[in-house]
Amino acid sequence: MADIDLPEDLLALERAAWAEQQAGALTVPTALAVQTAITAHAAAAGMSRYEVEMAVKKAVRTPVAESDAA
Repeated sequence: MADIDLPEDLLALERAAWAEQQAGALTVPTALAVQTAITAHAAAAGMSRYEVEMAVKKAVRTPVAESDAA
């Protein structure tokens, strides 16, 4: 999958949803906000919503090795 330019606000929404999910407390409004933002970004970028969603989840949920962060 090619690198996709993801806006920070979209990543922040996914981080909030992921934190809620990890705590077992994901709410419908949080999940809806993420999906709405993903759909809007995909439409604006002319991309598949699925591709954007997978890129967002990968960016938030995949830990970055210290050697990669430097």
